[in-house]
Amino acid sequence: MKTLPKILNSFARIRFQDCDPFNHLNNASYLNYMINAREDQVAEHYQIDIFEMAKNQGVSWVVGSNQIAYLKPAFTMEKVCIESQLINFDKNMLQVEIRMLNEDKTELKAVLWSTFIHFNLLKQKKWNHNEQLLSLFESVKSPVEAKSFDERILEIKSKKMQLF
Repeated sequence: MKTLPKILNSFARIRFQDCDPFNHLNNASYLNYMINAREDQVAEHYQIDIFEMAKNQGVSWVVGSNQIAYLKPAFTMEKVCIESQLINFDKNMLQVEIRMLNEDKTELKAVLWSTFIHFNLLKQKKWNHNEQLLSLFESVKSPVEAKSFDERILEIKSKKMQLF
C-alpha cells in the first residue's frame, strides 16, 4: 500500500476579478482560493470527489466554521502555493489547516482553519464517517502543536516559524 502525503499543495494564479482596487486579493476571495485548492487536492491525492459522494451516496461535507488570518497580501496575477493538511478529525468532523504562500514558499500570506461537518443530504443531518474514511483520515492526519487558532497564529508570528 502506498503512503499518502499528509501535506498537500497546489498552485493558483490570483485573478484580477478577485482583487480590490489596490490589486490585493479580496478578503473573501482568500476563502474561495483556499477551499477550492483543498477540494482539488483531496480529489487528486485521496480520490475523494465530494460531488460524486453527494450524488452517489447522499453524503458529503459542509463548512461548519472558518477562521482566517491575513498575514501578507496576495497580488493580482501573482502565483501562489496553497498547502493543506488534516489537523484533527472525529466521527463526523474534519479540521483542516490551509496556508497560502508565495510561489517559492518564502512568505506566508494567510492561514485558514476550516471545520467540515460530514452531512447526510437526504436526511439533512450530521452523519458519521464510515470505517474506510476514518482509516484514511488516521493515515493522513498531521496535527499542529497549537490547540487553538489564535495560539497557532501567535506561534507563527512570534517564532517566525520556518515555512512548511
